[in-house]
Amino acid sequence: MESEDKSDCQMQRVSSPSVIVIGSGFAGIAAARALHDAMFQVIVLESRNRIGGRVHTDYSFGFPVDLGASWLHGVCKENPLAPLIGRLGLPLYRTSGDNSVLYDHDLESYALYDFEGNQVPQELVSKTGKTFESILRETDLVRQEFSGDMSIQHAISIVFERRPDLRLEGLAHKVLQWYLCRMEGWFAADADTISVKCWDQEVLLPGGHGFMVRGYLPVINTLAKGLDIRLGHRLDSRYSNGYPSLIRYIIYSQLCFSCFSMCTLRVTKVVRHYNGVKVMVEDGRTFTADAAVVTVPLGVLKSYCIEFEPRLPQWKEEAINDLGIGIENKIVLLFEKVFWPNVEFLGVVAETSHGCSYFLNLHKATGHSALVYMPAGQLARDVEKLSDEEAANVAFRQLLKLLPNASPPIQYLVSHWGTDKNSLGSYSYDTVGKSHDLYERLRIPVDNLFFAGEATSIDYPGSVHGAYSTGLMAAEDCRMRVLERYGELDLFQPVMGEEVPVSAPILISRM
Repeated sequence: MESEDKSDCQMQRVSSPSVIVIGSGFAGIAAARALHDAMFQVIVLESRNRIGGRVHTDYSFGFPVDLGASWLHGVCKENPLAPLIGRLGLPLYRTSGDNSVLYDHDLESYALYDFEGNQVPQELVSKTGKTFESILRETDLVRQEFSGDMSIQHAISIVFERRPDLRLEGLAHKVLQWYLCRMEGWFAADADTISVKCWDQEVLLPGGHGFMVRGYLPVINTLAKGLDIRLGHRLDSRYSNGYPSLIRYIIYSQLCFSCFSMCTLRVTKVVRHYNGVKVMVEDGRTFTADAAVVTVPLGVLKSYCIEFEPRLPQWKEEAINDLGIGIENKIVLLFEKVFWPNVEFLGVVAETSHGCSYFLNLHKATGHSALVYMPAGQLARDVEKLSDEEAANVAFRQLLKLLPNASPPIQYLVSHWGTDKNSLGSYSYDTVGKSHDLYERLRIPVDNLFFAGEATSIDYPGSVHGAYSTGLMAAEDCRMRVLERYGELDLFQPVMGEEVPVSAPILISRM
């Protein structure tokens, strides 16, 4: 490599320390924002042609649709993202209140149907929901009695052996399977892989769950403004052709980073030394800095496509290997007009949870005539093997089961989080026989390498605010470590200072 090329990639320490942030999801952008504001030299390396990671707001329909994360879980001042969302004036649509639990965070307004298109009586749905709550309470007794772990599916089978009165038959059994399907959707994993000891260890913030009506893109673009972000590839042609001029303007006006690189920036190797790090990318270039913050998704870490030299400690590799990575995809169907009930969720009940399905009604929250089919676990893996057209047909056939006279969609969007080489999964979950402490182990720094992302959040795994919080924590740990090394702790302000940000009310509504 020529020395002149090399100098472009180095972040030489002149008057302030330097950090490389790997990944531009919410954790990476949060860390970069905080370190940049603390007067660090920061470069963000992103392999995609966009920022956001598993937060991806698409404008193909002419309005925002989140193909990844789309809820703020916990609409309250305790949520670290709430102040920013409030200041931006972004509206939220509340899909549940404080009394929601893991599996019913969006079930205040719904309609269920059988395969013949007959609507399930609401009284039966509510009664079955209470039975499911009783079953989960009984699984708590099971896990207290057994020293070892087991899957939530196995624990439920033990409950049925002990409490045959909780067994349901006929239509009620199918509704129960739908509740289990919704629980699997929360974890993006099948019930036979979810740990009964750890499934409810996540901390639930108060305030219910708010759907991001305009998508998450305005939030992350605000955080990214002015940062030196190097994207991996040129913008796809769909971002410059085929859109109305207003939509093109919105997209381009939000790409307001101080540096915008069009090179191949997939990180392949991270080398750490006692006095710095060296990050190598796919095209052969090398970046150097005092430290690095690694925020790539758990699925990417599991694939070992990034080489660490020296190798990460065994305890860190065990955390990577033992944490589960689930898959939940979205198939968004756009229609000429609305022909479905005015509820937030539509569902199909079946004999097994794998045969059940559910649709989010975007019209209820946003006013647009679109439905979102969300397969999870093995079903999501099966659907990912299909073409986008075939996947859209699968979703439409499911819709026909509950609404036999449904009109065909005029457009569709399909996510591929499991096979996308930049994610290789949707979000983390607790697998059978593994400790919930693995999230914290994954977060702990290794020398001058710091780790962030939803899979490093022991309290809020699988959430945007969890990713954001760990980005701030990694930034503060990095700041303290680097400045302590140079004896300059008094020269820079803390990443998370004492100044209280100006609060603004969250715009939340029910339609």
